[in-house]
Amino acid sequence: METQIGRGKTARRAYGIDEIALVPGQGTLDPELVNTRWQIGTITRDIPIIASAMDSVVDVQMAVALSQLGALGVINLQGVLTRYEDPAAMLKHIASIGPDDFVSLMQHIYAEPVKPELIRKRIGQIKAEGGIACVSATPQVAGEYGPVAAEAGCDLFFLQATVVSTTHYSKFETLDLARFCASMPIPVVLGNVVTYEAALDLMNAGASAILVGIGPGAACTSRGVLGVGVPQATAVADCAAARADYLAMTGRYVPVIADGGLVTGGDISKSIACGADGVMIGSPFARAAEAPGRGFHWGMATPSPILPRGTRIKVGTTGTLSEILCGPARLDDGTHNLLGALKTSMGTLGAKDLKQMQQTEIVIAPSLLTEGKVYQRAQKLGMGK
Repeated sequence: METQIGRGKTARRAYGIDEIALVPGQGTLDPELVNTRWQIGTITRDIPIIASAMDSVVDVQMAVALSQLGALGVINLQGVLTRYEDPAAMLKHIASIGPDDFVSLMQHIYAEPVKPELIRKRIGQIKAEGGIACVSATPQVAGEYGPVAAEAGCDLFFLQATVVSTTHYSKFETLDLARFCASMPIPVVLGNVVTYEAALDLMNAGASAILVGIGPGAACTSRGVLGVGVPQATAVADCAAARADYLAMTGRYVPVIADGGLVTGGDISKSIACGADGVMIGSPFARAAEAPGRGFHWGMATPSPILPRGTRIKVGTTGTLSEILCGPARLDDGTHNLLGALKTSMGTLGAKDLKQMQQTEIVIAPSLLTEGKVYQRAQKLGMGK
């Protein structure tokens, strides 16, 4: 149903994750019987959660640890890990600077050129410790860094930008996404998109998976700077519809990954119910004791020399990576034991696997997080934090 904004301009209502709720069916399931396994490219994982390619979230050690726990972590090929032989000093400096000097410092630090030898080194370090090597780059440099990463033993390549499309006009030569996917000897994930049509285009271009989300991330300011974005519940559902139609047309299944704006186990559960196969999250992992951001978190577009579209936020340190991902939870607000929350939600809904979870009934529920929570909100406990 469309709403008239003004004469000659109508709009469709879109919904965010906070505005929906999942409806239990007739049956329930013991959480231990739930299967959360999924496949992305040639990689099968037990946990459908990916840590975002942000310098505050994933370094070599985090990528290895996430692999060992059954999830995935993505290295940013345009971050400090590939610009500096010893990135620890840069990360410490970023965490220590005051807010007034933050943007200029980031622009200075990220002005250092990316070094292909460090791309090879970081991937080699992950592989040497038995980790799954996933890396991310923007379309502007993917043609250069993609082959370097593949040759170094990378397992999965994320081609990622605020918006990625197969139709891009520029005065410079642009990357042919279909040709790039076909030329890469490893699976390529493309994103980000938020519409049915764009998702279908990326699938036709050969994407092994697509990323859905523009601007919902905790440290992202794209929606404010650009005014662009679609709330995640609607965006994921639309792109999942494209996946279903593409499967019917071609017989090839392309996973949909909800990227950004997800903080709790409930957020993850609702994203999958909207149609996602997995999720990509940043700020929840930035709170891990092992995270390279030292209790701070910033977006990939934060250091832009022209138009920063992210900021640095203080997220603190609330537990270990294992506690945040697999428990046991130290906190009562849904930000710890994300896997346990997903399994319990699926069991409550009677969904034995992710495919069944995607068929869960959803209702519009803007009061879901506030109804009856007067004391929690007044005392800043649980859901009132």
